[in-house]
Amino acid sequence: MLRNTAKTTLLTFVIIVASIALLQTSVQPAQAQPSATQPVSGPLPSGATPNVTITTEARLSLRPNPIGVGQTFLVNIWTNPGLHIERFHPDYTVTITKPDGTKEVIVMDSYCADATAWFEYVADQVGDWKLKFDFLGTYFPKGLYYQGIIYPNLAAIGPYTAGGFSGPTNLESAYYKPSSTPEQILVVQNEQVASWPASPLPTDYWTRPISIENREWWPIAGNYPWYGPSTAPLWDELYPNTNRYCSDRYRFTPWVEGPESAHVVWKQLGQTGAGIAGGDNTIDSYNPEASRPNSPTIILSGRAYQTYTKPGSGKTGVTYWQCYDIRTGEVFWERPLETGESAPTAICYEIADPAVPGTNFKATLSVTLQYIGGGYLRKYNPWTGVMSGNYSISPLTTGTYYMNGYALSVQNAGTTANPAYRLINWTTLGSSSNFTVRIASNTTYARSSLPTLVDYNVGLGATVSGITQAGAFAGITVTGYDLKTGTQLWTKTTDDPLFSGSSSVADHGKVAVVSMRGYWLCWDLRTGNLAWKTEELEYPWDASGWGVYGVQSAYGFIYWEGYMALYAIDWETGKIAWKYHEPSVPFETPYSGYVSLRSNALVADGKIYLCNDEHSPTSPLTRGWKLHCVNATTGEGIWKITGSMRPSAIADGYLAGANMYDGYLYWFGKGKSATTVEGPKTAIALGQSVVITGTVLDKSPGQPGTPCVSKESMTTQMEYLHMQLPIDGKWHNETMIGVPVVLTAIDQDGNPTEIGTATTSAYYGTFEKAWTPPAEGTYKVIATFAGDDSYGSSGASTAVVVGPAPAPIEIPVQIAPPDYTLTLLGGFIAVMIAVALVGLILYRKK
Repeated sequence: MLRNTAKTTLLTFVIIVASIALLQTSVQPAQAQPSATQPVSGPLPSGATPNVTITTEARLSLRPNPIGVGQTFLVNIWTNPGLHIERFHPDYTVTITKPDGTKEVIVMDSYCADATAWFEYVADQVGDWKLKFDFLGTYFPKGLYYQGIIYPNLAAIGPYTAGGFSGPTNLESAYYKPSSTPEQILVVQNEQVASWPASPLPTDYWTRPISIENREWWPIAGNYPWYGPSTAPLWDELYPNTNRYCSDRYRFTPWVEGPESAHVVWKQLGQTGAGIAGGDNTIDSYNPEASRPNSPTIILSGRAYQTYTKPGSGKTGVTYWQCYDIRTGEVFWERPLETGESAPTAICYEIADPAVPGTNFKATLSVTLQYIGGGYLRKYNPWTGVMSGNYSISPLTTGTYYMNGYALSVQNAGTTANPAYRLINWTTLGSSSNFTVRIASNTTYARSSLPTLVDYNVGLGATVSGITQAGAFAGITVTGYDLKTGTQLWTKTTDDPLFSGSSSVADHGKVAVVSMRGYWLCWDLRTGNLAWKTEELEYPWDASGWGVYGVQSAYGFIYWEGYMALYAIDWETGKIAWKYHEPSVPFETPYSGYVSLRSNALVADGKIYLCNDEHSPTSPLTRGWKLHCVNATTGEGIWKITGSMRPSAIADGYLAGANMYDGYLYWFGKGKSATTVEGPKTAIALGQSVVITGTVLDKSPGQPGTPCVSKESMTTQMEYLHMQLPIDGKWHNETMIGVPVVLTAIDQDGNPTEIGTATTSAYYGTFEKAWTPPAEGTYKVIATFAGDDSYGSSGASTAVVVGPAPAPIEIPVQIAPPDYTLTLLGGFIAVMIAVALVGLILYRKK
């Protein structure tokens, strides 16, 4: 995934809060006029008699010491005592002598108030370096000081902000005497000096808040929705060919993870009927669009924010605004929206003024949720739901929130008959109730509104309109504008009938539209020259311009969903890079063997999340609609699951999808697992086999205690548990597979023995493995499930006691009895002879 390309060695990053280069008008007033006399460094000027003279002490600090060649060291310098908060010392001087004898002199001003300064330097030679700090002394004339500058009066300063300091202050003269440090030695060695170990991005289940020590997690810790500019210098590396200033219009969210499988974490039922009506209404569906539940509009720090109409709350129902955990569904708070209130639609990251002006140090970062409209800027505390500010923006009524902390509005300063339009660039930061203080620039504008389509990177925009003749679609008019002035740059007209202005997009210095003839056209925003025209989309539906009223732009592509395919169009060349299809069941749809992919997708984490949908869905709804996850680079399908689930918000690896099929809001993402393991309860003898048994079960709130299954079986499992489909799949051809469990035995001396890997039953969650212990003793048997794209890891242990082998059974030697066979035979013969003789004698006597 793209997140894996982040450099984990990055320790700091810059949050850009000033207006973009497009609108460079400075907030500082042009009429500010400093006095001719300013503080000077060096000896006390001739004739000067300071009101006070101060003895100073110079200080210098190096970090780290020693350091490896090629590494960067930090130099801190300051003088004691400090200064008045509206004064600074000019011309701090640090002399660096390298091991080869070369010298470099660094000259810089101190910050206001604390008389400190710092810089970084690369140690490019091995050996002993010498550094010395010289404070030359400073004479401060009497005067009106503001942030270190002397002004003749308040009017010469113009509008100002105190920034937590005293603001303009009349001060007496003062002289700070020179001072210097001794030379300090910095040892530079060949061996590199290690810093804090990097924290790799998590692959297991993780939660909020993120530890301060896991700085390297920032590329996945973003929120939804996102408005530019980029918040880190790694933007172009992580997201090449993607706009820094990307409004929510184009449905792209950076800095977040997205779910890698169809695993349902939990779900929430909406407030209206859904599914099949049944009975007298047979197979008719309840109102499809009304059946789709409300979805979150904001995700901040693992919390989702959405509105819903609370059942039983009055005759017309009361709209409630609630905040809940995206991992569990636990509601943190909810409250009714008061009359005149609207639920926030954007996040504003507010950075307080630095503790010392000019340091670029972010003193504090706070967050508000905000709504702009109806003549007001309304701010809400995200942790409590309380309105923290309600500010009039009159004479404006609304504004386009184009990047964090800034909005654009067009004001008519004239009359309806004689308009005089002004482009107002204003900030939502801070708590000032005076709207004029919020204005960063106010310039003449040639239009009554901003262009419909804007590329903030290049400061250009466009409008797109369809041409009709006698009620027929006859062409397209595209007009380009300078965003800052509103001046028209060019206009182009074609005879291509426009499909929809909602499917037009401005990005990468171009503007692109889709024709009802089934291809895309693209013009250069600055010149109006035709940049490219795509090949025809798939015949017959998409080639007729059937598709979604929407568009996405990310990763150098335009993404557009037709009735037959999802298309990725290369911004640079206009080539169709790939197409994604979803075949339909015969007779189920009219779309030439496909299920319509018409939906407004979400793009994040290198993936596209979209669902099957239609314009004006029929009743009953089409069967076979799904939520899809597609690789944004290759077009390869990653996972899909039954239901027309419109993707609505994404962050922290979790995706919300509002399902028109059953009226549930589903949350997809990684859940917790639980592993158990058991061995025999009594000791066994050496040489005997044992059967190790256990379970691996899903602990997610949506289906606690059910078997964990493989990613490949996840769709079948979730459709069985949540969507009333058979356990062997819709077509009775699926056999689910469980998850692998590694079994390890550790003897009483700590020596491990691998027992082997068992695969759980996907239907019962159980596993078993036969094992013959190799020696006597007590073994700890550990069962480990490493986790995967659907579940966090888990493990458990049990004990197996092995006693000595049973002693062999001794059989005593038996003495053989005498053999009387011949004796008995002889006696028998003698008896027979005797009988015969007696018989013979008797016979003769007769």
